[in-house]
Amino acid sequence: MPDELIFQFLSAMPLPALLVDQTERIMAANDDALGLLGRRIVGRHYATILRQPQVIDVIESGLHDGNPRKARHIAGDGAQDIIYEVYCRFVRGIGAVQGGAVLVTFQDVTYMEQAGQMRRDFVANVSHELRTPLTALMGFIETLRGPARDDSIARERFLTIMDGEANRMNRLVGDLLSLSRVESEERVRPKGLVDLTGQLESTLRSIRPLAEDAGVKLTLSSPEDPVMVTGDADQLQQVFTNLIENAIKYGGSGGVVDVVLSVSDRDPAVRAAAARVQVVDKGPGIDPVHIPRLTERFYRADSHRSRELGGTGLGLAIVKHIINRHRGRLRVESEPGKGATFTVILPI
Repeated sequence: MPDELIFQFLSAMPLPALLVDQTERIMAANDDALGLLGRRIVGRHYATILRQPQVIDVIESGLHDGNPRKARHIAGDGAQDIIYEVYCRFVRGIGAVQGGAVLVTFQDVTYMEQAGQMRRDFVANVSHELRTPLTALMGFIETLRGPARDDSIARERFLTIMDGEANRMNRLVGDLLSLSRVESEERVRPKGLVDLTGQLESTLRSIRPLAEDAGVKLTLSSPEDPVMVTGDADQLQQVFTNLIENAIKYGGSGGVVDVVLSVSDRDPAVRAAAARVQVVDKGPGIDPVHIPRLTERFYRADSHRSRELGGTGLGLAIVKHIINRHRGRLRVESEPGKGATFTVILPI
């Protein structure tokens, strides 16, 4: 095969690709491979370029017996490792003395690895979150069947704790189902019209008893005219309920939670006219190190306090997916000792 035809063949491939012939040197490479491995790799021994033992072994074996093989190649971009699946296939009749060459291609599978790790982490987190209350329930059941069988005071106390643990599991299962539902709907944009002013007033009415029990005053500031957005009323209520409840639970020590609705003719966050709903508390605030991860599943800035208050660690993940479905943005601003502001930006 003429060199020009080989080059054209490699250039047409949608993956980084190179050829190693019987001299064990790289005889040709396409631009993607040059970008991955270096601009001056052609003519060099493959082992000096591909220094990872697994990759060297499969190319050597392919040159020897012509059988297809694959291996892993790990490259770094300075921020994180990039994982490639390396496929080796023998091509007859080309290269030095027409002895054949190994075609080596690199497929980026980093996203697949990350997705797999996310699934494993998710299962591990769910198992942990369910195991903790289940262990408590099993322990109390065993105690009630034994030493506390005839102790009415202990029985009442244990049943109260068991009820709390069962409710905790129920909330977790409910949030898992809700998360699954909003993830499945995320690509389907809602088509209804929602009056945000009315939605916020309704949300505050339903949450006011919780605020009063916590000694927190709720305030709402909004334009006189209705603010209409395209959205799913139930899901937006879920967003505002979650954010306001969090402000009461974690920022309620400031005594006030302010909800502010405003409208912008062109909001830079969505590059269009938008409504902004800000939930502002005057509590202890959030350390900036936690802010980028607040919407991750099961991530908690204060794990102990979150569990004490009944948090599942999924609320803000659900909020993020709902806002994404509405093509909106969530912004979090906070400093320790200066409260926190959660802003929902929705295109009008």
